[in-house]
Amino acid sequence: MVTPMDSEELRAWLRLALTPGVGNTTARKLLTAFGSAQAIFEESSATLQQLGSGKLASALRSEPPGLAAQLQTTLEWLQAGNDRRIAVLGDAAYPPALLDIEDPPLMLYMLGTLASPAQAATNSIANSLAIVGSRNPTPQGESNARQFARAFGGAGICVVSGLALGIDGAAHDGAMLGGGETIAVVGTGLDRVYPKKHLALAHRIARQGLLISEFPLGTPPLTANFPRRNRIISGLSRGTLVVEAALQSGSLITARLAAEQGKEVFAIPGSIHSPQSRGCHALIKQGAKLVEVAQDVLEELRLAPAGSGTAPEGVEADEAAGARNDPLLEALGFDAASLDALQARTGLDTAHLQARLLELELDGQVARMPGGLFQRMAAG
Repeated sequence: MVTPMDSEELRAWLRLALTPGVGNTTARKLLTAFGSAQAIFEESSATLQQLGSGKLASALRSEPPGLAAQLQTTLEWLQAGNDRRIAVLGDAAYPPALLDIEDPPLMLYMLGTLASPAQAATNSIANSLAIVGSRNPTPQGESNARQFARAFGGAGICVVSGLALGIDGAAHDGAMLGGGETIAVVGTGLDRVYPKKHLALAHRIARQGLLISEFPLGTPPLTANFPRRNRIISGLSRGTLVVEAALQSGSLITARLAAEQGKEVFAIPGSIHSPQSRGCHALIKQGAKLVEVAQDVLEELRLAPAGSGTAPEGVEADEAAGARNDPLLEALGFDAASLDALQARTGLDTAHLQARLLELELDGQVARMPGGLFQRMAAG
């Protein structure tokens, strides 16, 4: 177990975090006034009222329900391995990058093998990138996320994302495939994995990176928690890359927060006909930097020298030549198309066309999409 505090100090922090009506802003005000979490609960009601209402003072004087059980659960979690720790405001282990964001988390639960929270945090702001996007990406969008992240991982860039389905999961996976580190900022307690489909991925991240949550152990996947964690994703990163997003995507929240934090925002363009590309196009119109290869990002952030060969597989110049050698791929282009449309473009009969599409699908060059559509994939 690695923890900077004893059980009594931990108890005080948990009590502060769990007290109804005490948010991060009020907690910071109390900590500034009294110096420590323990000192807050040693003050009289009269003193506490000087900094807030009588209602606040009353709440602070009453122990939150379930505090003893939460403390026991937290201590047992910490004692279960040396890959877990808790950092609180004021700790040397607290990520300094998060001190610069609006509403920094009061407590951070960390699980993983990065050398130390402080080192991870220091490295992250100097050498990391957030990759976010749709939970329901197109096959090409998911492939782009994985290949870009793989290139970043290979270049020594730590990839930060949110462990969600779709783009997030592909980004974490790609970073590790590239031999790099990844940080997953989650919207539940760290004793839970959401979505369940990413249980194995979460275990891989714990072995090759870090999982972070500001939520107490046992916190279920509440809808309101996921937008909240986005400020941490952008805050831990030097820039944010949006791979694919609809206009109402939560990824645009992360991009907005990154811009407000003074960070760079990047977006990968897509088909003008794809709803999953409209969020990226909107960001580009608002000033986000359009990127086509990983090198675009690395050069903008000055994280790699020009021409260092870090473009992701699958977005290289010889693809166009490959497409010209295949009449069906050339006819398909990069927008999704129906079987009828492809027949009209190629003149092939149904049986021949379906057989050829199956060949390309098995070869990873074409993906079958909902609604009977087909989409060409960049080679990866």
